Amino acid sequence: MSQNKTQSKSRTRSEGQNESVGPYESGEAADGGPRPEPLRFFGTTWLAHDGGYAARRVAAAVGSLAAAVGACLLLRFAYQGLTIADASPFIGILVIVMFSVCSAIAFRKTWEGFSKRPVDRAREEQLRSLKGIGFIGSLVAYFLRSLTEAPGERLRRTEYETAVARYERRRTTRTGNPAARKTSRPKRPKRK
Repeated sequence: MSQNKTQSKSRTRSEGQNESVGPYESGEAADGGPRPEPLRFFGTTWLAHDGGYAARRVAAAVGSLAAAVGACLLLRFAYQGLTIADASPFIGILVIVMFSVCSAIAFRKTWEGFSKRPVDRAREEQLRSLKGIGFIGSLVAYFLRSLTEAPGERLRRTEYETAVARYERRRTTRTGNPAARKTSRPKRPKRK
């Protein structure tokens, strides 16, 4: 029985998350208000900038930059392998263009993902392999965003503050006993 409740809660949670409202309407904290959505590597430390937030940002920036540099070295070795194998110059140029274009698209899509939720999830799924090939662009975007904030923090903070404001509006409009309001209405005459 508890498994069915868990499944229905997760189903309701995933169905309740649309792009315009954000994920905060479905998840509520112990006091009934919205909970902050955790970020990768940061959890919910982005909300109050506590719990080692600054150290996590530095680690995310350094880690993403190191991964990007390592990936560039790996691609250089792969390109040198093509030259050693005496592949045609066309193939070398094609590899360089492919990784450059894919990295640019991955950078742009990753950067946009930090400021707004994707509108078309099916299109994002189609671009997943392209972003995988251009993973260096994603790493660079993650590094650059980590210099100013936790990647995705501004989006989550805006959605969270909007959800808190909605929750407070709903909570203040529901004050009082609803049963008491029914009794305060004038009684209608009974029909004969």
